Amino acid sequence: MTHDGAAKRLTRRCARDPPPFLDDFDAHMTLLQRTTFALHALVLLNIPQVSPAQDPMAGMAMGDTTRMVMSPLGVSMDRLGSGTTWIPDAVTVPSARFMTGGWDLMLHGFIFGQYNKQSGPRGGDQFGSVNWGMFMASREVAGGRFQVRTMLSLDPATVTTHGYPLLLQHGAAHDESTGGHEGHGEISDRQHPHDFWMELGVMYERPVSDNLALSFYAAPSGEPALGPAAFMHRPSAMDNPFAPIGHHHQDATHISFGVLTAGVFGRAWKLEGSIFNGREPNEERWDFDEITLDSYSGRLTVNPDSNWSMSAGYGYLASPDATSPDESIRRFTAAVLHGRKLGTEGQWASTLVYGVNRSSSFNTVSRSVAVESEAILDRRNTILARAEFAQKSAKDLAVDLAPYGFPQERQFPVTTLSFGYIQELVRVFGATLGLGAMGTMNRVPEDIEEVYGSRTPIAGVLFLRVRPFHRPGGMAGMHDMHRH
Repeated sequence: MTHDGAAKRLTRRCARDPPPFLDDFDAHMTLLQRTTFALHALVLLNIPQVSPAQDPMAGMAMGDTTRMVMSPLGVSMDRLGSGTTWIPDAVTVPSARFMTGGWDLMLHGFIFGQYNKQSGPRGGDQFGSVNWGMFMASREVAGGRFQVRTMLSLDPATVTTHGYPLLLQHGAAHDESTGGHEGHGEISDRQHPHDFWMELGVMYERPVSDNLALSFYAAPSGEPALGPAAFMHRPSAMDNPFAPIGHHHQDATHISFGVLTAGVFGRAWKLEGSIFNGREPNEERWDFDEITLDSYSGRLTVNPDSNWSMSAGYGYLASPDATSPDESIRRFTAAVLHGRKLGTEGQWASTLVYGVNRSSSFNTVSRSVAVESEAILDRRNTILARAEFAQKSAKDLAVDLAPYGFPQERQFPVTTLSFGYIQELVRVFGATLGLGAMGTMNRVPEDIEEVYGSRTPIAGVLFLRVRPFHRPGGMAGMHDMHRH
């Protein structure tokens, strides 16, 4: 099936029979969503077809930088993390990238096939697959860089709407049939699946002087300027199949249904502000949720050199939890990302993330800290680790109801420590297949030892992982050149 045929059929179908989830949106947000779909279709219509006989790896070499579309001020697309976040220039998220017809195209994705075992009464086991794929297309328009982007996940099918077992995790509203504990409205001790539409958005960046540029981002599904790069886009966590237990203190807004962001940036800093939908995605993981712009955030990011990226963000989230619609959250995040090359084949990336939530319901403050690191030692061996501390409420852990009956606002300090290893087995068609394993030891307070069957419940996962293979080099040298 050609790009032209698929895009034309999609455009005709949307014009004739609009998807039902568009009907109830406010007119201006409906226009945003339709426009974004149309822009993606136009990109497909205008990308020249690649001959089947052409080498699929042609043009992907990272050294061929002269043909790639540069963003304003010489900051390349490789610096982008999730949404509008930045990562250090010295490390990259593996991707396949090539030029065709004036478009700079990037494909990125991970597929994990895992067996996950979490111990104790709150644990469980599961064969499943965590996965996501991302497509970005950029070109120069009116003196700036225009980009369309889509990120999709089949998690709702491959780990089901229940998500996957993950001790001490909590998240979006669920009932018993979709992962919640009996009588409880939230998911606990599980990680919810990603929505199919993880991101659908457009971005435009344009210089206004030799040292200053503006950026604009609009997404029916996207990420506001608040936390650091979402965990799956961080080079320090990209090969880790599990979300951090501090996810809902730090980067859970990476899927927000309705985001508008504007920013100003230089070569080494970026200041942004967003209005967005503060509500967590609902249990219907295959469609778009109702788009509402009821929350706001701001973030400052500084990349002082090619090895470091630092950010701090603040946001107001209106009614993030459907089970407590009158509750709002004020969130502060701070993160330090570091990266460096290892030899000619590898890289080493580390991240420190701090997140704070202040709830309006009880005026309580909860905190989390995560330290994670991943070292691609060479083309065959990768090691990864994560250590976390988080304050979880009785409601988060579903111990506010009988037979436990702790007050909802009661805080419990919990910790986790994980280590993993991946052995790459084979490279084919620009991708690498790796076999990995990771073990986790958790620690809970004595007050809830009975709930978890131990103060130190353990967990483990065995997995196969497919992703584009890491290409050493990247654009760090070019970034440094433009700074001087």
